[in-house]
Amino acid sequence: MKERGNVFGTKRELMVITLRDTEAVADELREALATADERERPGLERAAALLARTAAVPDAEVRGRWVLRHLAAAGHTGPADSVHAVKALRQAEPGLSLATAVRLTKEAAALQSPQTPRS
Repeated sequence: MKERGNVFGTKRELMVITLRDTEAVADELREALATADERERPGLERAAALLARTAAVPDAEVRGRWVLRHLAAAGHTGPADSVHAVKALRQAEPGLSLATAVRLTKEAAALQSPQTPRS
């Protein structure tokens, strides 16, 4: 998270930034696969597939999962975008502004709602 202050420096807010280092890990796996023997290859190929699947997850989903973990740790069991959820998240992460907490809980709630079937 990155700290940001207003023009007068009186209010500080944490901006939530999703960080990933999957490309560096993918490079390492490609190098390992290039020199792998037949015993190592299946495990490395499986690891590469898992990494590719993880890297494809949208940032909003990564943030939503983070929120759901924090809410669960705080004992919150209701909807992720409720007033109680926002309060629990801000208590768990005191640096979050109200606006950021609301946005994050909405991303988490989107993960809780049933997915529409695709044709």
